[in-house]
Amino acid sequence: MTDNVQTDGPRSLKLSGGDVLLRPFAPGDEAAVLGFATALPEHDLLFLTRDITQPKVVAAWLRDVEDGTIVSLLALKGPKVVGTSAVVRDALSWSPHVGDIRVLVSPDMRGQGLGHILAQEALATATAMGLEKLTVRMTVDQQAAIAVFESLGFRGEALLRDHVKDRAGTRHDIAILSHDVAAVGARRSAFGMDAPID
Repeated sequence: MTDNVQTDGPRSLKLSGGDVLLRPFAPGDEAAVLGFATALPEHDLLFLTRDITQPKVVAAWLRDVEDGTIVSLLALKGPKVVGTSAVVRDALSWSPHVGDIRVLVSPDMRGQGLGHILAQEALATATAMGLEKLTVRMTVDQQAAIAVFESLGFRGEALLRDHVKDRAGTRHDIAILSHDVAAVGARRSAFGMDAPID
């Protein structure tokens, strides 16, 4: 999948479920993103810090994209959003060197490598932004997502017990994985693995 990593503009992917277009989140995409978010199982959204099924949250997300706080890609199958990725950083915090990666894929597109491609794209973007440490959050039962990020060099860093509550009031644990960009790069180089991550 190394040939799929690219951060400089729209491009098409040929997946088993059909062609998908990757491009940046832009004005005019709000309704499609909202449709994507509201169609996802609620459990898939619990790791996010905000509820993206709310129009005001999607509007704020786009404002952050326009301000450069978030770099976000959409995966589209025709006019329908089937996946998203985001690299989020707060340049005004005490951790401007740290970025948070978020990846979502619609259930009907899972198992085709789209999540892996979006995660690779986010990692390449974060590295190009000069970020030194990356984090990703997910519920502990999202084993496929954890495996994708571990394959890219992320390792478990923390477990937040009962950290989020779903709409029914059930509490869920959140796992935090992190990626030290320089350390992972040095390990890869030491083992002769300087080629792009696949």
